[in-house]
Amino acid sequence: MIINIPPRSVISLTLSLAVATISFLTLSGCEQRPACTDDNCTKFTVLHTNDNHGRFWHNKAGEAGMAARFTVIDGIRKQVAAEGGHTLVLSGGDINTGVPESDLQKAVPDFIGMNMIGYDAMAVGNHEFDNPLSILDEQAELANFPMLAANIYRKDTQERYFEPYKMFTLGDLNVAVVGLTTHDTPKLTNPLHTETLTFTNPIAEMKQLIPQIKANEKVDLVFAATHMGHYENGEFGSNAPGDVTMARELEEGMLDAIIGGHSQNPVCMSGRNSEYDKRFMPGDSCRPDKQNGTYIMQAHEWGRYVGRADFEYINGKLYLVDYQLIPINLKRMAFGKKLAWPVAEPIERNAKVEAALLPYQEKGSAELDVIIGRVDGLLQGERKVVRAQQTNLGRLIAKVHSEKVRADFGIMNSGGVRASIQAGEVAYRDVLTVQPFSNTIGFAEMTGEKLVKYLSKVASNTRTSGAYAQFYGIDMTVKCRDQDVEIHSINNKPFDINETYTFSIPSFSAAGGDNYPKINILEAGYVDAIELYDYIKTQQQINIEDYEPNGEVKFVQSKSSLGCSIY
Repeated sequence: MIINIPPRSVISLTLSLAVATISFLTLSGCEQRPACTDDNCTKFTVLHTNDNHGRFWHNKAGEAGMAARFTVIDGIRKQVAAEGGHTLVLSGGDINTGVPESDLQKAVPDFIGMNMIGYDAMAVGNHEFDNPLSILDEQAELANFPMLAANIYRKDTQERYFEPYKMFTLGDLNVAVVGLTTHDTPKLTNPLHTETLTFTNPIAEMKQLIPQIKANEKVDLVFAATHMGHYENGEFGSNAPGDVTMARELEEGMLDAIIGGHSQNPVCMSGRNSEYDKRFMPGDSCRPDKQNGTYIMQAHEWGRYVGRADFEYINGKLYLVDYQLIPINLKRMAFGKKLAWPVAEPIERNAKVEAALLPYQEKGSAELDVIIGRVDGLLQGERKVVRAQQTNLGRLIAKVHSEKVRADFGIMNSGGVRASIQAGEVAYRDVLTVQPFSNTIGFAEMTGEKLVKYLSKVASNTRTSGAYAQFYGIDMTVKCRDQDVEIHSINNKPFDINETYTFSIPSFSAAGGDNYPKINILEAGYVDAIELYDYIKTQQQINIEDYEPNGEVKFVQSKSSLGCSIY
């Protein structure tokens, strides 16, 4: 059976009505409220997505995609209107960067899809600056909705580059939606694209702006569309402060809700002001965060979900009636990913949206076979080699990553290198064969003392496993038996244990993948394959001799000279 609107709650059919009701009240974050009547109440629904990252088309498994997203949002919009309510559709930003079919076309199909869906506003994300400002200006012109960012200014005139907020009328309610962008943006993108702009502290900006809005506008509610990140209990690590910190620092009652993005997580809490619900799976009930009276919501990433928040404004007070993360044709995998089944009823893809976007998908796919450069020999990425010794391809990738985030040196887990690149012409498709996972590049900073301890674990990872690390920009001796390292130089400068150093690392590894120590990183968000593509396309000619290992990383006291063995 195909349906147009997913059920309002996803509850196992085996549960009794009583148990389902208890689950709903416990997990959805609903509140007790007075009766809603025509005289005292306005109903409205906020629908939201974030971190689209080029996913205008559904993936190979048929998941996500804007054609199915249209079906869900259009169906809910009509349902809400039929019940006397109003709808607001918001994005938490980062429309750009992540899928070659979109990247090659500067996210034009993504903005066309958003126009067809009918977004009302979006926050400006840091990845909107992955292209020159001229491209961003074209995207803003293409969009039938405002890009909002109150904390981005032109350096020369001190004027805001984007609209700071937008007023919306929902029945008899006046709602201000303020846009905010992470303060980290200049660190997370090409500095040439942001050199004419100033990014102010979004929290300080919000403290000044809200009183101004309330003084100049008739305002019942203030919402924020942000690209700042949701960090559990406000612990933002190496990132700039995010939504939780902002909600806590504002006076209670100043900000009613935050529709966020950037951290790319489903904000489903196990209880108010507590931890994430670690058991959350697609289709489960979801309770948004609430800090200092402010609701905080985020719908994971890539259009995998549409967030739905049903509100009632009764006697001058806002109540959350229901909240869901609606899965867009998501599937659960089993048996080594050989079998998959949908987590909810299938959602039909809208034919008009699909037809409008199909030419862009076909054009993007065709461009994957366009030659982007040449290599004069084998770039070695064969599994049994790259997981056992330093190789030219492993070092090339680590170099690309470290230079992209302007770090002192680079680390690349060999499990993320899936194939070699043969001598001769290189196409984008070859790059995607090498790095098919769309992992992102992280930026880390450590003192020399902490770095020695960290690398003593990372560099001693077992030879032949995906954890074996490839390095670029560092000269060191790895004492495998003692699980210790002696660092000689970093970035061609003698190592100083009292200095502070920066390095690139895949976000997968930084999060503890392959048993790496977990560390806090700046989530630059650059996708590995895209950066390798850009590097080869820019260089045009890759000479393998430039990347060959030359004893920079030496392994001693091991049963093998290639790397550390199992102990």
